[in-house]
Amino acid sequence: MRWVFWISVGWITYAYVGYALVLRVLAASRPRPVVRADVHPRVSVIVTVHDGAREIGGKLEDLLEQEYPPDRLEILVADDGSGDGTDRLVKEQFAERGVRLVRQEHRGGKERAQQAAVAVARGEVLVFTDVGTRLDGGGIAAIVRSFADPTVGCVSSEDRLLGPEGRPAGGERGYVGYEMGLRRLESRVGSIVGLSGSLFGARREVCADFSDRLASDFRIALVAVRLGYRAVADEGAVGYYRDAGAKTSEFARKVRTVVRGLTVLFAERELLNPFRHGLFSWQLFSHKLTRWVVPFAMLAALAASGVSSPRAPFFAVAFALQAAGYAAAGLVALFPVLARLPLARALRYLVEVNLAILVAWARFLRGDRIVAWIPSAR
Repeated sequence: MRWVFWISVGWITYAYVGYALVLRVLAASRPRPVVRADVHPRVSVIVTVHDGAREIGGKLEDLLEQEYPPDRLEILVADDGSGDGTDRLVKEQFAERGVRLVRQEHRGGKERAQQAAVAVARGEVLVFTDVGTRLDGGGIAAIVRSFADPTVGCVSSEDRLLGPEGRPAGGERGYVGYEMGLRRLESRVGSIVGLSGSLFGARREVCADFSDRLASDFRIALVAVRLGYRAVADEGAVGYYRDAGAKTSEFARKVRTVVRGLTVLFAERELLNPFRHGLFSWQLFSHKLTRWVVPFAMLAALAASGVSSPRAPFFAVAFALQAAGYAAAGLVALFPVLARLPLARALRYLVEVNLAILVAWARFLRGDRIVAWIPSAR
């Protein structure tokens, strides 16, 4: 049981710290820079929306004011069966300004709406974005810079979370910052393993086999690598969106994200073969699969230290600290006012994320596949 404890702790440490440290070493010793330049390919921006009447106007104004040649920019709204008048608003207020509506009469999920828009898009580069994500004036120009590099197949933006009055806030902040740091390192080494669903771009050929059931932000990065390209992140391309806030658990969103991620990973599992995909297979294993096994390692460490504690003071202390940590996370969930403390908020978020992963595994193994859902209120 002591070996189980140390193996579990080692697994958790590698997932959250070790992988990043190895990436840092590789980025310093064998960097693979991205060639970026101010290029202006024909771009189709696909805005995916379901019941987004309150936000679609501001989103489209953002896009229409982009500092990008208007004759090289096409804007499409992929409406996934909205019932709140989103489609009517787009047609009445934005059709004359060149915005095209691609509407699914019956709701089929984000990817099905995107697939319909991809089929009619005219751009060489397709930029996918959510209705709740805001861009700087140079956002589109920034995300296409990396396509000056012929090895790049898709580009991810940098997520920037905003709290009340535009200030960063909430439990997500630290986790998203950590993920963005990992992506920067992965990009310097070779390829990132997932894109920001709120804003990313891809070459048309990477989207040729677009799936209407698999999470596009994860799968397109994997397809790019399978086709011989790389997926990269650009810190200059920023997508701004609201943090759900410390008072909102968003547990269902985390479960949904992992179920969809597991579905993509197992559909594209050949990319885990190191003999065919080398460094990228290690990155995919380390960033995704290793992280999704962490909750099992946490349970194993708790059980092993509990069994060993009567005979060894060290394991008794280890068990007590773990139990106290889980209890503290539970208190923060019960009394949200405690989330004002950064450490308490981070602890709750860590436990909540890993509990969501456990639930996601259970749902995935029983055959659940999530295509359509209610977007998080932000």
